[in-house]
Amino acid sequence: MKRVVGIAAVLVVALAGVIVFAQTAPQRVVVAPGRILDVKTGKYLTGQAITIEGDKIVSVGPVPSGAQAFVVKLPNLTVLPGLIDAHTHITSDPFHFGYAELGISHSREALYGAKYAKITLEAGFTTLRNVGANGYSDVALRDAINEGDVPGPRLLVSGPALGITGGHCDENMLPFEFHDVAAGVADGVEGVQHKVREVIKYGADVIKFCATGGVLSKGDDPKASQYTLEEMKAIVADAHRLGRKVAAHAHGGDGIKLASEAGVDSIEHGTYVDDDIIAVLKRNGTYMVPTIYLNQWLMENMDKIGMPEFYRHKEEVVAKVSFDNMAKAVRGGVKIAFGTDAAVYPHGLNARQFAVYVKMGMTPLQAIQSATLNAADLLGWSDRVGSIDAGKFADLIAVEGDPLLDVTTLERVKWVMKGGQVVKSDVK
Repeated sequence: MKRVVGIAAVLVVALAGVIVFAQTAPQRVVVAPGRILDVKTGKYLTGQAITIEGDKIVSVGPVPSGAQAFVVKLPNLTVLPGLIDAHTHITSDPFHFGYAELGISHSREALYGAKYAKITLEAGFTTLRNVGANGYSDVALRDAINEGDVPGPRLLVSGPALGITGGHCDENMLPFEFHDVAAGVADGVEGVQHKVREVIKYGADVIKFCATGGVLSKGDDPKASQYTLEEMKAIVADAHRLGRKVAAHAHGGDGIKLASEAGVDSIEHGTYVDDDIIAVLKRNGTYMVPTIYLNQWLMENMDKIGMPEFYRHKEEVVAKVSFDNMAKAVRGGVKIAFGTDAAVYPHGLNARQFAVYVKMGMTPLQAIQSATLNAADLLGWSDRVGSIDAGKFADLIAVEGDPLLDVTTLERVKWVMKGGQVVKSDVK
C-alpha cells in the first residue's frame, strides 16, 4: 500500500508539472533576424521580428514585449519567405534516364520522392508544384507530407501528365508487343476531357499536358506541336471549371502559341520563344517558367549519368538556343515564375537557377520575386505563401550576406522554417 501511495504521489507531482508547463509554455514563436527582406519592395527591415502562432504569421514589427513567446534569434542572418519551385518532378532523378527508367516501380518512385522532398525542403524550397509523376506517386507523397508522415515542402501535384499517343508524355521505349501506354495518354476532345476528370478524381491539384515534343523522350521533336488547339481548349475548359490551373510543356513556337491561346496558366520551358510568341504571351497574360539551369548541368554531366544518344542529340540542340531565347522573353516583359525541372538534375540544387536568371537580364530582386510573389500568383496561393505577411504560412528561410547583391547566397540556405516548425538550423 505504501508503494502504491508513493507512486500515486509521484504521478500527482509529475502531472502537476505538466499542467504548470502547459499554463506557462510560450504561446507564440518570435523570429528575430538581423534583417527581413520585403520581397514586394526590395527593402530590408531591421529591428523587426516575425511573430508566429501555430503555422501562421500573425505580425511583422518590433519584438513584442510582455507576451510569452519562444524567441528564435538570428542576428547575423537575412530572412526571406520560403522559396517556391513551380516545375519539379520530385519522384524522379537524373540517374535513371532512358531504359533505366523502365525498372523503377511507382512505389519506388514515391520513396525516391520522400528522400528528395526532404533534400529540397532543406535547400529552402518550402512549396513545390510537381508537374508529372508516374502512378500518382506524387499524390501519395503530398498526402504523406500533409499527414506529417515524412518531411517535405507543400506540394501541388499533377499526377500523370496528359499527352498524345506516341508523344513526349507517352512511353515510347518499349516495342509494339508490350502495348505499353502511359497513364496520361488521351487523344481527341472527348478523350482529353475524360482524362482531365480522371486525374482530378485520383488527386491532381493541377493539370499538366504536353503541347509539344520534348528532349528527354524517344522519337519526338521538341519543335513539333502535339495537341490541336481544340484539344487544348477542352483541357483548359474542364480544368478551370473544376478549379485546377493548367501547365503546358512547350518547347516549339506553334505549340507555345496554341497553348497560350487555349488559356493555359503557364508555359513550361519555352525554348523556341520568339518576338511573335512573346507578344502572344503578354497579350494573354500567360506565365512562362524558364527551366534554364538544367541545360548547363546536363551538358556538363551527360557522360557521368550515361545519357542515351537519342536524348543527347536533342539536348545539345536545345542547349545552344535556349538561353538567348528565354532571355529575350525576360527582357520582353513576359511574366516569369521560377521553375527548375529538378529531377533532370539533382534535387536540392534548385537555387542555382537564380544566378542564371540574373545573367538572362533579371535583377536579383526580380529573380527572387519569380520564386516568391510570381510563383505564388501562378499557383493561386498568393494568400498563403510568397511573402512575409500576417495570415500567411510561417514558411521562412535565412541566409548569410545580402541576396540582393549576391543572389548565389540562396544556394547556401542556413535556416529553414515551414509552418512555424524549424526544419533546418545550420546557425553558428
